[in-house]
Amino acid sequence: MNQNAIKKIVIAGGGTAGWMCSAAMAKLLGKNIEVCLVESDLIPTVGVGESTIPTLHIFHDLLKISESEFMAATNATFKLGISFEGWKQNQQSYFHSFGYVGQGCWAAGFQHFWLKGMQQGVAADIGDYCTEHVASRLGKFAVVPNQDRNHAYQLDAGLYAKFLRNFAEQNGAKRIEGMISKVNLEPTNGFIKSLTLGDGQIIEGDLFIDCTGFKGLLIEQALHTGYEDWSHWLPCDSAVAVQTELVSPIVPYTRAMAHKCGWQWQIPLQSRRGNGLVFCSKYMSDDEAKTALLNNVEGKLINEPRVIKYRTGTRRKHWNKNCVAIGLASGFIEPLESTSIHLIQQSIIRLMQNMPTKAIESCYQDDFNNKMRFEAENIRDFIVLHYHVTQRTDSDFWRYCKNMPIPESLAKRIELFKQSGHVYKVEQELFGEASWLQVMLGQGLLPQNYHPIVDSMSDDELKRFLESIKTHAAKKANSLPSHIDFINHYCKAK
Repeated sequence: MNQNAIKKIVIAGGGTAGWMCSAAMAKLLGKNIEVCLVESDLIPTVGVGESTIPTLHIFHDLLKISESEFMAATNATFKLGISFEGWKQNQQSYFHSFGYVGQGCWAAGFQHFWLKGMQQGVAADIGDYCTEHVASRLGKFAVVPNQDRNHAYQLDAGLYAKFLRNFAEQNGAKRIEGMISKVNLEPTNGFIKSLTLGDGQIIEGDLFIDCTGFKGLLIEQALHTGYEDWSHWLPCDSAVAVQTELVSPIVPYTRAMAHKCGWQWQIPLQSRRGNGLVFCSKYMSDDEAKTALLNNVEGKLINEPRVIKYRTGTRRKHWNKNCVAIGLASGFIEPLESTSIHLIQQSIIRLMQNMPTKAIESCYQDDFNNKMRFEAENIRDFIVLHYHVTQRTDSDFWRYCKNMPIPESLAKRIELFKQSGHVYKVEQELFGEASWLQVMLGQGLLPQNYHPIVDSMSDDELKRFLESIKTHAAKKANSLPSHIDFINHYCKAK
């Protein structure tokens, strides 16, 4: 180790973000770097993020975490996608699956062949050409060897933090109980020198990670980094959450049900269901939101509804001086596509990739900040797409979303798809072509043209081509066991 290298990392705050950081740092860097997490049992965490996307496999693979053990410990179920209900119009729904849709060629994606098939009346619903989509409808799932892991999880965030805490402490991480009363800065350069706790204890470190949630105790209150507000594109600023007992089958997907001022989620775990209502306080009060949610849940309440306030946006810098903000401290994009844990994971991985070998230099920070901002903006655009491309005009909220100006980056994607049917993914973007395709089609965008290479296939060849893919997807999905039977065999909660 270089004499001036990072020797001690101090993580401020626990919860999912703090313990994901602690687990990764202790496991992968703990032989050379001391990892210390400061949290207080008196400070509650948000703790409602119960749904993930498939990228969590990467994090667990790095830490060599057993999937079945993690799922049993967190009351988890499998997730193959999200059912969007009422987003295009009331009483209409579509499904965003995590799998691949059909099969394209070197010049054109599958959607071009599907578009011509639709014109000729020989194509089925786009989801019929995706195994994960069909399996979701059938309520089937299995982890199959040598197959792409196009599945995510629905889990208990509190139990996940507890699971990771045990993992982190087994790998040498140190937890300190206490409330942070003061952040002490170096007078010469403004770097964080130490944290003073309520009992007077002083915690020194070389690199500080802010996982203190929306308040950003280190990154904002101490370092005044600044925040970029995206609420003009994503106007929802509140959520009310409640847990209920299970009274219906456990499905392998999350439900996102649009309402007049936002949307409602339903997330089934092995022993309960997570429910929440995301809304814009300009159009709906907290009491109205609570009533709307409680009128549309199944099963007995396990806890009292809790209102959470937030502001969509991002810190101007995720890494400022010797402080890195991770999780809610770095910014927030509403959980419509379950990206919160993914952004925590990406922050951790990129921080470790940019871990200074000596004194912290701006080159480390710039690379980290540029990549995290790019990813946050890409996710932002994908979420805005759901709201803006809609045929709903039944409330002031939906009329605003339909007519609001949108980021230029998103407007270009929409126009390209409208004109040519082309979707794309560039390096470091999270959502792939299949995701953009399913949501654009689901929200009511239908391209005006398909790629001319499709016409090189005869009508009979096109019909057989589409039918073969559909048959293969159905056969594969039907061969799987039921979702609940596989869970009971593979990862039943204790």
